[in-house]
Amino acid sequence: MASPHPAARTSRRRRWTLLPLVLFVAVPLAEIYVLIQVGQVIGAWWTIVLLVLDSILGSWLIKREGGRAWAALRTTLASGRMPAREIADGALVLIGGTLMLSPGFVSDAFGILLILPVTRPFFRRLLTSVVARRLVMAGPGGPGFPRTPRQGPGNGGRPGPDVVRGDVVDEP
Repeated sequence: MASPHPAARTSRRRRWTLLPLVLFVAVPLAEIYVLIQVGQVIGAWWTIVLLVLDSILGSWLIKREGGRAWAALRTTLASGRMPAREIADGALVLIGGTLMLSPGFVSDAFGILLILPVTRPFFRRLLTSVVARRLVMAGPGGPGFPRTPRQGPGNGGRPGPDVVRGDVVDEP
């Protein structure tokens, strides 16, 4: 498989390094804007009460859905299957719970979407595709994996002279 053009890789890398900076600025501004708008409509004290109730709801949801995700992970591991879905669910509940505990309506709304079992499959697919793409990019021959003389196009990826071929014998 041909690797993408170096300029395309650099552009993609630059975009991902700018994303946290943009989010670091945009999300707090959106939170402040929404808090001010809600405060003007219902009043400052009711906004604070709503934020506290929202955090309590978030704590309850984290406990409930986190417990379900943990039980599903234990069941899957006990049955000997790979727990990919359960790990993704646990990660989404953890991220959503962190967002729910921070004050603000925008982060709370996004956190609820990550925690609720109805909307979690969409985010699980998104998370799975991002992780799979990153793993394929970071595989042997990708970024972070240097090519050695023994692993390159010149020798077809065959082992070099210092590799001893043999059989593995399991002894009871």
